[in-house]
Amino acid sequence: MTEQSLGPALLAHARWAIAERLGLAGEPPVTPAALEAPGACFVTLSQAGALRGCIGSLEAHRPLVLDVTENARAAAFRDPRFAPVSAGEWPDIQVEVSLLGPHEALAAGSEAELLAQLRPGVDGLILAAGPRRATFLPQVWEQLPDGRDFLLQLRRKAGLPGDYWGPDLRCWRYQVRKWREA
Repeated sequence: MTEQSLGPALLAHARWAIAERLGLAGEPPVTPAALEAPGACFVTLSQAGALRGCIGSLEAHRPLVLDVTENARAAAFRDPRFAPVSAGEWPDIQVEVSLLGPHEALAAGSEAELLAQLRPGVDGLILAAGPRRATFLPQVWEQLPDGRDFLLQLRRKAGLPGDYWGPDLRCWRYQVRKWREA
């Protein structure tokens, strides 16, 4: 499957999954064989340029078609930051799918060392300490271009103090291929 056809297939499945739950869908889209392989993705919803929901998987643990379907529904109806998407607002929602690449562990003894390894706008970051874990997709750099602020907000998202740096802190970077509806 080509890059040009993978994105539209993922977007079609994400949009159909939400529309189906709203009672607005027709027949499901055709599932290309490439979407049957395991994959991990995030589905991001926006409305008038503002975030409206974002849920995803960090690990490939199910077929990509199921991952995009379930994450689309979760972003629309179970993101705790937002009320569920309604049928009335659905036509104004824009869908984006980010397909995660492999994770690369980063070794850093300080925040400065970690920041030196990150490529703003290119790398997503997973941060974990004890049972707490959070990620920011590479697209988050658009809202948080300052590396220190990026890390501060990611630590807060994980439920950690904004300045936390402890021996149990673990970090991984990753890249995504993303597609957004026009």
